Amino acid sequence: MKKLFVLLLVLGTALGSFAQTEEELKAQKAEKQTQIDALTAEANAIQAQIDALPGWETGAFGTIGANISGYNNWFSRGAVNNSTGNIGITFNGYANLDREKDFWRNALNMNIGWIKNDNKDIDTDSDSFDPSNDVFNITSLYGRKLSPKFAISGLAEYRTTLLDNFNDPGYLDIGVGATWLPIENMVVSINPLNYNFVFSNNDAVFESSMGAKILVDYTKQILGGVNFKSNFSTFQSYKSSNLSNWTWVNSFGYTFWKGIGLGFEFGLRQNKQEALNYALGQVDITNPPATLPNFDNVDNDLQTYWLFGLNYSF
Repeated sequence: MKKLFVLLLVLGTALGSFAQTEEELKAQKAEKQTQIDALTAEANAIQAQIDALPGWETGAFGTIGANISGYNNWFSRGAVNNSTGNIGITFNGYANLDREKDFWRNALNMNIGWIKNDNKDIDTDSDSFDPSNDVFNITSLYGRKLSPKFAISGLAEYRTTLLDNFNDPGYLDIGVGATWLPIENMVVSINPLNYNFVFSNNDAVFESSMGAKILVDYTKQILGGVNFKSNFSTFQSYKSSNLSNWTWVNSFGYTFWKGIGLGFEFGLRQNKQEALNYALGQVDITNPPATLPNFDNVDNDLQTYWLFGLNYSF
């Protein structure tokens, strides 16, 4: 009986010691976790200060769309032996510097594409991929801040095509004015003193002039892998409305796996000089109409393009 009592006493002491040790370990763990949380919060605060320091912010995303098909002895269609294809690529990139007293924003938009529609039974059509979409636009805006939302600024913008008729036409706008920064990632630049240089071999249609330039740009990387960019650019000539033009391009990209996702881009434009140049190019010189196309009778139709395909975010 005495031995049993001693054994129970030793066992109880051991259990009490174990329970006390477990409580102490839990208390130590809670203390260390409190220290870790405090250090993590301090590290996050330091990182936020680093992120807020002036510096370059860069980003890019693009879209690739492709469709290729072939038909041989497919009698249900008119061209029974035919090969078709459509390839398109868009790229949007930016490099922005935002400092206490000034900023410098640079953007590039490119949309190029090729199309093929070859009827193998005739020799008069093309059997290669020919340019279709062809857009190149680069913008640089520098501003000296008067306040966090307003600045005196200078703008340079160049627009042309890359695959077909490079710099024919090409447009170079250089102007000065003011920039408004209403919200984060949005820029509204108004330049009443702007000269629109137009480069072209057809001087009878394309003409440079003085005018007002307005640029509105919104670029945003949204949580959840969504990239969005909207850019509106217009030139209003002081000499003639026939020399005015505007372009609006919107790009979306959704990333769902390792930078890969879906992308969509569409663009709108009106440019009477381009419309007239195209109309004159369609005239049959062997049998010309009584009245040639001119600025008064040309149809300045809305120009549009769109592209949907795979997207890659850099």
